[in-house]
Parts: sequence; structure tokens; C-alpha cells
Amino acid sequence: MKAGQWDMNQKKVVINDIPIPEPSEGQFLVKIKSASLCHSDLMMDLRPPSDTPVTMGHEGVGYIEKIHPSAEDKGFKVGDAIGFLYIVGACYECEGCMVHNLHCQTGNQRLQGFTTDGFFAEYAVVDWQNAIKIPENLELERCAPLFCAGITAFNAVDSCELKPDQWLAVIGCGGLGQLATQYAKAMGVKVVGLDINDDTLEMAKKLGADAVFNSRSNKNYVEELKELTGGGVHAAAVFSNANAAYAGAPSILRLNGLLMVIGISPKPIELSTLDLTLGKYRMKADSTGIPQRMPKAIEFTGKHNVLPEIEYRELEDLQSMIDDMEEGRAKARMAVVF
Repeated sequence: MKAGQWDMNQKKVVINDIPIPEPSEGQFLVKIKSASLCHSDLMMDLRPPSDTPVTMGHEGVGYIEKIHPSAEDKGFKVGDAIGFLYIVGACYECEGCMVHNLHCQTGNQRLQGFTTDGFFAEYAVVDWQNAIKIPENLELERCAPLFCAGITAFNAVDSCELKPDQWLAVIGCGGLGQLATQYAKAMGVKVVGLDINDDTLEMAKKLGADAVFNSRSNKNYVEELKELTGGGVHAAAVFSNANAAYAGAPSILRLNGLLMVIGISPKPIELSTLDLTLGKYRMKADSTGIPQRMPKAIEFTGKHNVLPEIEYRELEDLQSMIDDMEEGRAKARMAVVF
């Protein structure tokens, strides 16, 4: 089968023909329908030195092709359309796994697309615990980004615990921010989109944002935003990984507003402990989380038909997809259909 792999020695993507994997204990073999590129895929430091190329990708969907005997009677059958999370080998039961499967106390967990083969391939294996059936009303090939970006965006907005007509600032209106905008609007929340790219802001507006501001070109955006929202947003979700985005977020919050951390910044963020202790604002963080949280996100997605804007590319374009994302040229989620 064809696979888009990262070659550590060459420091680039290579397209290789590799054997179709066999499902191990507790696993399904999946015929991949689509796989999408996530900004996290650019974190090459997560890939350990290796002479063996690793198949990239941790956002994927497909059809169950084969079930290991130990994974039978789990509510799935061959032919089911499924999506899946991407940390395999965890026990899914220990104290660590109740927080995040990367904390599994067995130490056997592996990150697909980084430390073991991922989903930019015609076939892949997944742990049954990570799988969930795709709602029938959703177009399968558009669902790959849901299984990192989508669930992360849903969890972030949901964890803000906003009431209808309260204000959420989506800081960073790329792939995750666009999904967060759709989820927030489906929850009845008012959305302000902030970014430094006018094209990205236009997409946020198209997807339902009530207002958008270019925080680079509009020097008065804080004052204008506070006037619009009656004193500031109730929560600001930072999907950008830029330290500058975190530095500016508290300025648009109303008193005791929530700063939601999602984007992984390259350097530690600075914050005022005095502001936190005095309740000027609060902080929380969220991520894709654990499989047990998936049903709420996917059921909501199906009910409200929340799907990302996608640009379809060929597997042979994987390196150029990475280049486009690194250079900020990507205006939508990029995916490969198999």
C-alpha cells in the first residue's frame, strides 16, 4: 500500500510502498477514506530518531476492514464507517488514562503519526477503544479533521460553559478556530473572531462569526471589541500557538472572564499571578482528551452538521501541504482522500 512517511534522515516526506498492517490484540484494520493534516503534525521534535520512516497523520476516518478476535463483540462490525483517536497501546483504564492517554501508567502508549505509523496511508490499525461510528448524515471524507481539531474545538468551547448570547473570542481563526466558531454558534453563543490574516477572518465570518477583527492592522480592536460586547468577552479561546496571542488575550476579557488555552506555544506563556488571584480573569486548558469524551462531541457534530472547510490534495502533495501550513498559505483544512 502507499503511505506518506516522514524520513528522519532526509528530513522530508517520502511516499513509500509498505505492507498492509495486521491488527494486533484489541485492534481493527481500517481502510482509510481520508486523512487530514493538523498543525501538530509539524512538531517534528515529537518524532524520535529512527532509520525507519514513520507514516504521518493522526486525523483519519475510514471503514473497518478486519477485526482482531479479541476486539469482536465491542459494538462494531466489518464495513462500519468510523473515526478514531490516535494514541495506541494505552490501557484506557488507569488513573493516567482518565486524564490523557499519553499519561498511561503502563508506559506502552504510542502516538500514531509520530512514534508509530499513522493515517496518511491506504490502511491503518487502530485500537477499538479509540473508535466511534460516524453519524450517517455526515459526509465521511470530510470527517477526518474532527478526530483531533474538531473534538479539540468542541471540548474547548464546551468547557467554557457559556450561556446563550454570551460572547466568545476565537483567537486564531484557522482550522480549529473555524470549527470552534461553528460549534459556538450551534450552542447559541456570540462569536468574535481575531486573527492577523484577512482571508482567514473572512472565512470565520462566512461560518457565522458575529464580528471579526484583524489584531495586527486594527490598532483600536480592543476598544472596538469591548464596545461591541459591552465590556469584553466572557471567554477567549486561544487556538493560535503564537505567544503574542496569549499575551493579548487578557485585554479583551471582561472581569472574571475565562482564558481557554488550546494552542501550544513554542515558549512558556507569561501571566500575572496577581490578576489571577484577584479574579481579573480565570484560566483553563483543553485538548482532544480521552475516548470517553468523544461521544458528546461527535453526537453534537452530527446533530448540528458541523463540518470543516476542506481542500483536497493528493498523497504525493503531502510535503507541499506541510510547506503551505508552515508558511501560512493554507486557508482551510487540507486532506487526502484514498
